[in-house]
Amino acid sequence: MKIRSLLLGLVAVGLSATAVAADPIVIKFSHVVAQDTPKGKAAEKFKELAEQYTNGAVKVEVYANSTLYKDKEEMEALQLGAVQLLAPSLAKFGPLGVREFEVFDLPYIFDGYDALNKITQGPVGQQLLAKLEPKGIKGLAFWDNGFKSFSANTPIKKPEDLRGKKMRIQSSKVLEEQMREVKSLPQVMAFSEVYQALQTGVVDGTENPHSNLFTQKMHEVQKHMTLTDHGYLGYAVITNKKFWDGLPAEIRTQLDKAMAESTVYANQIAKEENDKALEGVRAAGKTEIYEPSAEEKAAFKKAFVPVHKKMESRIGKELIQSIYQETGFDPAKL
Repeated sequence: MKIRSLLLGLVAVGLSATAVAADPIVIKFSHVVAQDTPKGKAAEKFKELAEQYTNGAVKVEVYANSTLYKDKEEMEALQLGAVQLLAPSLAKFGPLGVREFEVFDLPYIFDGYDALNKITQGPVGQQLLAKLEPKGIKGLAFWDNGFKSFSANTPIKKPEDLRGKKMRIQSSKVLEEQMREVKSLPQVMAFSEVYQALQTGVVDGTENPHSNLFTQKMHEVQKHMTLTDHGYLGYAVITNKKFWDGLPAEIRTQLDKAMAESTVYANQIAKEENDKALEGVRAAGKTEIYEPSAEEKAAFKKAFVPVHKKMESRIGKELIQSIYQETGFDPAKL
C-alpha cells in the first residue's frame, strides 16, 4: 500500500513514537473534521491544556480537516507511529477488528445523552477501550459529537421515504444493515469526499450530526433534513500504546489530566454546538428542516430496531444486552 510505504519511510528517518523525542516532545493530533466542530474545538482545548500543564515540555500539533491523513489512512499511521493522537469515529474500530465498538452504530440504542453517558462514562465504556490494546492502541477517552439526522434532496417523513436512495455512510457493517433495513442503498465514502458527492448526485443523501453537516456545508447541497436522532456519532481519543507507555511518568500524568478536562469540555459543548449548527442551517434557508411527530419517530424506531437482533452475532448479544440493562432500553415495547 502506498500509505504504508510512505509511513514506514517516515518511521525509518526518526518519526517513530519510540524514537528519542526532541525537546519539546511533539504530539501530532490528526482528525478529519473542521476546527469549529465539537471535536475540533476539543482537540484545540487538549493542545492548550497539555502545553500548559507540562510547562511547554510537550508541543501538540493539531491537524484538522484531513490535512495530515484521511479517514482510511489515519489508523495505520497511528499504529506505525507517524502520528500520536487520533479521535476517530467509533465506526472505525469495526474494520480494525474490534467489532464490539459497532454497538454504538446501532440505530436508536441510546435515547439521548443521559443514556449514552451511562455507557461511555461507565464500566462498559472502559471495557471497550481496553479491547484496543492488542492492536497497539491505547484508548484515552470518549468524546461526544451528537445524534444524527437524515438529509436528502427529497422529503424524509417516514422510513419508506429512504427506499432506493443512495445514502452515504461511514464504513460500518451495522450502518450498512441499517440502510438496507429500509431498502436504501448504503454508499461507504470518506468524510472529506461527501460534499462533492452530494453536489454531483453520486449520492442522494447522508446522515450526520448537525455540526458536521453545517461545518462541511452539506446543507448547501441538501434540500431536506429530518431530525430523526436515529443514531449516535461519537469518537474515541486514541494513542499509539508504545508511544504513550514510553513517555516519562510525570509527563503522562499531566497529559492524562489535560485529556480528562478536555473530555469534560468536549461533552459539554457537543449538544450546544449541534444546536447552534441547526440554527445555522435554518438561517441559511437552503434546507427544509422537518421535525417528526412522536408517532412518526416511533415509526422510524420500529423500522430500524430489528437491526439490533441481526447484529447480535457480529457485535455480541451479551454486550447489547448489557447496554439495554444500563440504559433501560426495551425493544419489545416498540
